[in-house]
Amino acid sequence: MIDPAAQTVYVVGFLRTDHQHWLYALDLETGGVKFSRVVDPPGGNPLVEQQRGALSLSNGVLYVPYGGLWGDCGEYHGWVVGTPANITSRLFAYQVPTGRGGGIWAPSGAAIDAGGDLLVSTGNSFTSSVFDYGDSVIRLSPSLQLLDWFAPPNWVDLNNGDADIGSVGPSLLGPGLVFQIGKDGLGYLLNESRLGGVGGQLFTSRVCGSAYGGNAYAPPYLYVPCTDGLVALKVDLGPNPSFSVSWKGPSFRAGPPIVARGAVWVLDIDSGSLNALNATDGHTIFSRSVGGTVHFATPCAGDGRVFVAAGTKILSFVLA
Repeated sequence: MIDPAAQTVYVVGFLRTDHQHWLYALDLETGGVKFSRVVDPPGGNPLVEQQRGALSLSNGVLYVPYGGLWGDCGEYHGWVVGTPANITSRLFAYQVPTGRGGGIWAPSGAAIDAGGDLLVSTGNSFTSSVFDYGDSVIRLSPSLQLLDWFAPPNWVDLNNGDADIGSVGPSLLGPGLVFQIGKDGLGYLLNESRLGGVGGQLFTSRVCGSAYGGNAYAPPYLYVPCTDGLVALKVDLGPNPSFSVSWKGPSFRAGPPIVARGAVWVLDIDSGSLNALNATDGHTIFSRSVGGTVHFATPCAGDGRVFVAAGTKILSFVLA
């Protein structure tokens, strides 16, 4: 997470030396450490929590999401930890009230609306009777108080099948709409100000087989990373909001996309190639092997270039 105004880069790492999660504030120009502090969930066990999702910054507060380790190991929970972007203030946190599970692990992290509220999606919990906010979309206040929530009507099946709705973070689509999709490939449009509880979606339709990572939105299109290719949805923001599939890209396991210079840039996670697809019809403009990549690797763009992390390298491509 970069704060241009403060000329600071914020990163979180898990240190094996003391088995704690540390926040580092780095000088944007020099890379020097401005400060560091522990940001483990208060009262949580850092050995079973994993900080995978992106950091978010709003009104001087950093928000750090946590989920479990691969394989649902241990008695983990979903958490969001808040910390003012300095070394002196105390942490505050929200814990998903599951008996176990409900991790907030989507790579895109929390979405923050115009009022500073956070929207996060959770993974499966381990209940099939009493709803406990696993497989949900949750809205939190800036102080991390629970305000609202949504869950699909089949949340029990999602829990039992490890079919996390939280494999992708929520996407804010103005005015007042939220899009959510998960491992089962069903997309949901939600009312941002009233998420609707169980089955309270405004619209739902199948998008693909399964989705992971984070979406990219460039109206009227929403680009969704699916295991069988990138999907472009055309979103109708009218009084009866809906979406439909506009096009589907080549069949590969798509990483989270970005939009730059009229193209959608996306990694083929399996083959390790960077692809640029025409934003309106999906035809391939550019494709180049970048070598090994990791799950959920995301390109970024700036200063007329696209940058890609590939293994131990960062590659830069000039946008023509």
